[in-house]
Amino acid sequence: MKKIYLILLLALGLLVVDCKNTNPIQENNSDTAKLEDTEKEIQEEILVGTISRTELEKKPYGDWFLETYKDYNIDSTQVKNLDSLLSGVKIKTFMGTWCSDSQREVPAFYKIMDQANANFDKLTLIAVTRDKDTPQGLEDGLNITNVPTFIFTKDDKELGRIVEYPIESLEKDEDFTGTTL
Repeated sequence: MKKIYLILLLALGLLVVDCKNTNPIQENNSDTAKLEDTEKEIQEEILVGTISRTELEKKPYGDWFLETYKDYNIDSTQVKNLDSLLSGVKIKTFMGTWCSDSQREVPAFYKIMDQANANFDKLTLIAVTRDKDTPQGLEDGLNITNVPTFIFTKDDKELGRIVEYPIESLEKDEDFTGTTL
């Protein structure tokens, strides 16, 4: 029986990957710990499809969302002009509730948007599976390879995107217009 669990664990362990979908989870030293980690992954609740910020603020996601939101230090100099720069811009955000990069960047993004008094009617939040997809195909044609992915569009044309993590900071990378803040 122990061999069956170990084989099952190893097979499942090869399927479970991080936000990039390239690195398998690290193996633990004991068979019991491996089995517990695999069961935890299987039982983990994830959101999939179009979701709301309110859903992220509730358990079990609220623990990481609210803490990261509170702890993120905003670059106020950069944020003061974002509202005008984002005028007419739609933002589509793909994230994984299971993904540590999404857990770090999405709450920070919301804090920046709150500080900039941004129009949240123009923001769509989409949670994806570990395979970066949704049952509705909301990701189709958008080349979502890593999460989070923030896609900025205006008049149905993509202006830019932030994929997985910002180059400088979320505040600076959101300045996709080329305007110096």
